[in-house]
Amino acid sequence: MGILWCSWEELRTRMRPVSPDIALPDASLSVHSEEVDFDELAEVCRSGEPVAIYKDGQWVGVLGPREFTELLLDLCRSQRAFFEQVLDIVQEAVTVIDRRGVVRGWSRTAEQIYDIPAQRILGRPIDRFFQPEALAVLRLLRDPKPVRQVYHAPRENTHVLLSGGPAMVDGQMAGAVASEKDITQLVRMHQELQRTYRQWMADQQLRHGDRDPFDTIKGGSPRLLHAIRLAKKVAPTDATVLLQGESGVGKDLFAQAIHAASRRSAGPFIALNCAAIPGPLFESELFGYQGGAFTGADRSGRPGKLELAHGGTLFLDEIGELPVELQAKFLRVLQDQTFYRIGGTRPIQVNARIIAAGNQPLEDLVAKGRFREDLYYRLNVVRIFIPPLRERLDDIPVLVETFLEDLCAAYGRPAPHLEPDFLVALMRHPWSGNVRELRNVLERLVVTVEDESWNSGHLAMLLQAGGPEAGHLVGSPSGETAPQRLGRPGAGPGTARPDGELILEALRKTGGNKAAAARLLGISRGTLYNRLRSLGLDPRAFDSAMGLGGLRG
Repeated sequence: MGILWCSWEELRTRMRPVSPDIALPDASLSVHSEEVDFDELAEVCRSGEPVAIYKDGQWVGVLGPREFTELLLDLCRSQRAFFEQVLDIVQEAVTVIDRRGVVRGWSRTAEQIYDIPAQRILGRPIDRFFQPEALAVLRLLRDPKPVRQVYHAPRENTHVLLSGGPAMVDGQMAGAVASEKDITQLVRMHQELQRTYRQWMADQQLRHGDRDPFDTIKGGSPRLLHAIRLAKKVAPTDATVLLQGESGVGKDLFAQAIHAASRRSAGPFIALNCAAIPGPLFESELFGYQGGAFTGADRSGRPGKLELAHGGTLFLDEIGELPVELQAKFLRVLQDQTFYRIGGTRPIQVNARIIAAGNQPLEDLVAKGRFREDLYYRLNVVRIFIPPLRERLDDIPVLVETFLEDLCAAYGRPAPHLEPDFLVALMRHPWSGNVRELRNVLERLVVTVEDESWNSGHLAMLLQAGGPEAGHLVGSPSGETAPQRLGRPGAGPGTARPDGELILEALRKTGGNKAAAARLLGISRGTLYNRLRSLGLDPRAFDSAMGLGGLRG
């Protein structure tokens, strides 16, 4: 169904009914339902001649040019009412412009965000109200590529996520539509959170007394807090705990916190990654061996992880990878709390709490015959689900603050200022590697980026080599990163410091506008000035050397 639709009832009331004095026209339209194909109706009426209307095979009336025009006007008025209602109730700032940049639609939310009444802006060029270089919707007229959820700052202290696209009629540009979701409050909350977190960290350093073991788990999302509350509740007991969550969510932090908050905190915390041990070595790693038990064995023997964890906690990560042939032996340990070393004849008593973790549901492995059902029930006394990072995006700011504090101290680097679009870019990334991936990305930025401020351009350039997910992370409205926008194949991934050639090309493409060139490069304007000076170029005298006739910005 097109943007204009017509019911049989609307068509019937407009056409002239069949009568003896009406001749049968040459053109005709057949209607077989209660909905009329308006595109077909418009095409058959294009000639300006009367049209015979058939309903279910019977000639029932004639639609002349005047009747069609009146019908068309009625439908347009109806569509205008729908259009105005959409603009009134939609929760985004919607802007509609024609091919000349004149505003034809302006939603109520746009009025509120920009404090510009519709009656003031409708019918006027949009560049009278905004700086042209700040208008993404105008860029759609020049480069008609749809954009989705791109960070944009159309005005100072206004931050939005922009989606938009061109309006095409018969392959020709008719205008453009943009929808902006206001995230100004989110950005301000992040800035306030940064200040509050720094103050909190300063207060923490002045505090004395015991520290909550769960303080190492950063975040405040409801699902994470639920997991922490459950972990705190079970920590003082000796109940077996099963931690469930994707790789990189922090299952090891939960295990260590549960141990530290337990009655066994003075005892050892022994971790074993079941996926990292080759099958033939697994039994000796878990149970240990007697001296001379096999060729190459230490003559004095060696205790296994179970024995080492006596009086403390044994953390078995990736428990789903425990070899099937060892699952029965491990089940007996849980039941009897005794085991034998390989080659040993003396039973060894063990008193260790078991915390297991996995990144796939054990019940699925049970169904596939890869995990014993009885062992599953032994381990699944208390199960704690740890949410992935993509389901707790509100925690990203505090995680970033925590990681940057540690990383900057470790590498002797000053803490960077984070621009609002940097945070938006982080929250748009899918984070398949979860918290571990976030920390890795920040570590690479700390090591490679020398700028005092970080923005989305730094992140996009760093992640170009990070796989297909990185391509749509941040950048220009087209989703391209700085080197791609400049059309420079030689600009490789991770180019955190644009060289002279890249800077010159950016300035040429922006007509010498330094502010626009800096945005294109993903750096601040101040950084661009510093780079020009480091290349031995005076920004004020630079325009004559490039033949730009006076650089702007």
